[in-house]
Amino acid sequence: MSVVSEDTFNSTSHFMGTNAVVQFVLQPILAFGVIFHLSMGIYLDTQNNKARSVKYAMNKPGTNSSWMSRNMKITGIMILLFLGLHFYDFWIPELNTKYIVGDMSGLNEHGGMRYFEELQHKFADPIWVILYVLSFVFLALHLLHGFQSAFQSVGFRHTKYTPIIQKLGNIYAIVVPLGFMFIAIFHYVSQL
Repeated sequence: MSVVSEDTFNSTSHFMGTNAVVQFVLQPILAFGVIFHLSMGIYLDTQNNKARSVKYAMNKPGTNSSWMSRNMKITGIMILLFLGLHFYDFWIPELNTKYIVGDMSGLNEHGGMRYFEELQHKFADPIWVILYVLSFVFLALHLLHGFQSAFQSVGFRHTKYTPIIQKLGNIYAIVVPLGFMFIAIFHYVSQL
């Protein structure tokens, strides 16, 4: 017995893919946010490198910063590569099929796409599942530092509230990627 029925999954996916608020408000905001975040990350890294032209005589980064904070560039690049893979795998084929080719044969009897079947097909290969799971591990690592760091960057640091923000950030950084990992693993395991 499946956790989520195919019809529920297909209906929810169809709603997300065809809802005007999602398509014309939330997706552009999300795209702008990703581009802005990437641009600001590059800009701030450049500014930090220019600010100190002479290296420290003694540098022990592990004593005053976490692995995640020192490797935000690496996890960010991995997330960016994943977005490219995800667009290649899902978004571009769907746009091509629905809007360029004009093929609506993938619609089920309720008017929704057969997303559940598509995911079954995409996640039949264990290598693909491993790639997706690793990508979400990198997302979790990025969020573990980035969530609470964002509050600190805008000046919101308080002895009372910072521990709460850190706990909420840790929960968010683990739960969201786990949810996406679950989708890939579920579709793979359900075919065994």
